[in-house]
Amino acid sequence: MRIVIISDAWKPQINGVVRTYELMIPDLERMGHDVHVIGPADFPKRFPMPGYREIELVMFPRTGLAQKIDALKPDSIHIATEGPLGWAARGLCRSRGWAYTTAYHTQFPDYTALRAAKFLPFLYNPVRNFCIYLVRKFHAYSHAVMTTTQSIEDQLRGWAIETPFHRVTRGIDKNIFYPRTHDNAPVANIPNMKTPVALYVGRVAIEKNIRAFLDMHWDGSKIVVGDGPDRPALMRDYPNVHFAGKQVGHDLAAHYRAGDVFVFPSKTDTFGMVLIEAMACGLPIAAYPVPGPMDIVTDDTLGALDDNLEIATHKAMGHGTAEGRYAHVLHHYTWDQAANQFADMQHAAAIKR
Repeated sequence: MRIVIISDAWKPQINGVVRTYELMIPDLERMGHDVHVIGPADFPKRFPMPGYREIELVMFPRTGLAQKIDALKPDSIHIATEGPLGWAARGLCRSRGWAYTTAYHTQFPDYTALRAAKFLPFLYNPVRNFCIYLVRKFHAYSHAVMTTTQSIEDQLRGWAIETPFHRVTRGIDKNIFYPRTHDNAPVANIPNMKTPVALYVGRVAIEKNIRAFLDMHWDGSKIVVGDGPDRPALMRDYPNVHFAGKQVGHDLAAHYRAGDVFVFPSKTDTFGMVLIEAMACGLPIAAYPVPGPMDIVTDDTLGALDDNLEIATHKAMGHGTAEGRYAHVLHHYTWDQAANQFADMQHAAAIKR
């Protein structure tokens, strides 16, 4: 089956959307599928997305997108994002009477509202409500919306989205993410780290609520791994925190292993792949009881959820083992399982010409 994925978020960006498809595609190809991704880099006219400069938005993509899709002759189309490419792909499929699938990867209404409220706080609710309307409209005619968890599906139903959902899990690379108890497991060498070490990994931006983690009282050390627009200000405001910058692959895993507990302060993620990567590296999770963490931290051996992040962090360290968390991830989160679920969704939405 030739599958075309259209995404406003694609390489060289590093985010959850990109990593999901980048890590799932090899398994789809091993299953015999021919997968092509159309992203912003395939178009000449682009501009940086306000507030998220790493993502380039395509200007007037409809004609060029139609040409690229026609050249590929897809058996199915998956629209990954609600940006200009996504809307153009949706319009093209509808005009031709083609079935297509969509995905809800990002809490777009919350992200947009937070950025607007940063300058004009009274805009938060109207901006969020308008964006919910756009999300509802975007997914209205999709054959199925790719989702991650029950709590996200409940949220979307609460927004009056009636399109069928198709759940696709996430996975980890077990050759990279494993506990420091394993032989020769590399651990990042960060000097002067007082234990216990509390770790955050992810984009350093307003929607990740990182200040809640940095303001939390903690007798040990704190590490922030990642980059983003808020990093310079946070480095200035929190000089005692170690900011490790962007890390990938084995270097990222080595930084996970340098921590004793993984703290996830975000309230706006649909899943949080960093959660299962951290657990695979043996760390317990501390987070708020919100979508994403509440679907992943399902018992106290995996971590703790609390409206008080400091309480959650202390509770998380009191239960379970590194090997137990690693085994849990290997059993529940694999890319081959995700690829099978995704392929089933695309088979059901095959284009009928």
